[in-house]
Amino acid sequence: MNVLIPRERPRRWSLDDVVVTDPPIIRRAIGAASIGNITEWYDFGVYAYFEPTIKEVFFSHLGNAAGTIATFGLFAVAFLVRPFGGMFFGPLADRIGRNKVLATTMILMAVGTFAIGCIPDQNSIGLWAPMLLLCARLLQGFSTGGEYGNAMTFIAEYAPDRRRGFLGSWLEFGTFTGYLLGALIVTLADAAMTHDQLLAWGWRLPFFVALPLGVVGVYLRMRLADTPAFAALEKESEDREKANKTGEEAKILARLWPYVLVCMGLVIVWNVTNYMLTSYMPTYVTSTVPDATGGGVSSTTSQWLQIVVMAIALLTIPLLGVLSDRIGRKPIIWAGIAALIVLALPMVLLVRTNNAFSVFLGLLIMGLTLICFSATLPSTLPSLFPTKVRGAGLSVAFNVAVSLFGGTTSVVVGALVGATGDLNWPAYYLIIAGVIGAVSVYFLQEPNGRRMWGSAPAAQSEEEAELLVGAQGAASDPR
Repeated sequence: MNVLIPRERPRRWSLDDVVVTDPPIIRRAIGAASIGNITEWYDFGVYAYFEPTIKEVFFSHLGNAAGTIATFGLFAVAFLVRPFGGMFFGPLADRIGRNKVLATTMILMAVGTFAIGCIPDQNSIGLWAPMLLLCARLLQGFSTGGEYGNAMTFIAEYAPDRRRGFLGSWLEFGTFTGYLLGALIVTLADAAMTHDQLLAWGWRLPFFVALPLGVVGVYLRMRLADTPAFAALEKESEDREKANKTGEEAKILARLWPYVLVCMGLVIVWNVTNYMLTSYMPTYVTSTVPDATGGGVSSTTSQWLQIVVMAIALLTIPLLGVLSDRIGRKPIIWAGIAALIVLALPMVLLVRTNNAFSVFLGLLIMGLTLICFSATLPSTLPSLFPTKVRGAGLSVAFNVAVSLFGGTTSVVVGALVGATGDLNWPAYYLIIAGVIGAVSVYFLQEPNGRRMWGSAPAAQSEEEAELLVGAQGAASDPR
């Protein structure tokens, strides 16, 4: 099988070269990186579950269909600026360090989410209400563009080579925790407040929670030193700055275009599945299917079914992370791709029924498919780029793919369903994403157990470092 193999001048590593990171430091690094994902996806969970309420607060003058499209449009618009955030923060992280950039993006994300809760409704300030919401979403999108790619890089560069799958999976544990937290708060708010109370002030409260989350995240991130891989590169800081100023970073990424394409393909299959489940399915189950068939399950039932699915996924992600360190990332990614292509239509047909158990089963299959990517790709994608351009390469490739295909999933699929009347479009879209993922993973080199490209081997103990050095004679790692 033809795979992309990073090219480096071969060398032998001594015991002094191997990076040994203490487990307590690794745990703090994981917590510091994951808190940003919790904040980011907390907002997504709140926005997705509050979609009907946000539509009434900001787009009450529009009809039901137009209001839904406008609400999802403002959700998707944040993704349009994510590549710009990636292009700004990614190279910056390669120059000044990962943790400084992550602290900055954490502040911007929390401020953007908090600002949404402060916006007056449309009845108070008219068109300025959705305009201010647009500005807040753009700030969130710009900061998120520098958040996730650098958070992946941060954990991957701290993690020992033989445990990178397990440790990287905790980044997505933070993602699901944030979404689950947002969904729970909205569901409880719906149960505790009347509709008028939600419209008047209740919808604001979940957005205010983002500010203390952001404060905690900045505190955790500023307590950590930068990653060992970046610290090693700092010895060449003057040369690197000169190279960056002359556009050397862009030239390197241009030469790495096959890796950029593979990265984008993997991000597409991952994020189309992600946003289909977390962003589009709540509206599909409670609005699209009932409007078209007259059936469906209640809004409250749908919310609780989604919460249970996310809780199951949350608990399963670290287990798949451990498995990926034993059998490799690619077998698990292949399993997810196969499930998308073969089971996408059955899972959507189950979601379309009037039976709560069938809806739950369809959502659960989609959720278990998603975690095949969520548990493996945070440790896989950083391995596609060398250390000196990892932040830039990963941030740009990741955010361009998410912007064009992931974050627009709700808008595109909703428009396709509305234009054609075919309720199976979510399945067709997932199958297309699965095919793109299959092509990408075909060209992927198995990263399990290998050192990061451009970095020294990493171990979690002196004993493991001795084993790594002693095994060099039989090693097959071409890097």
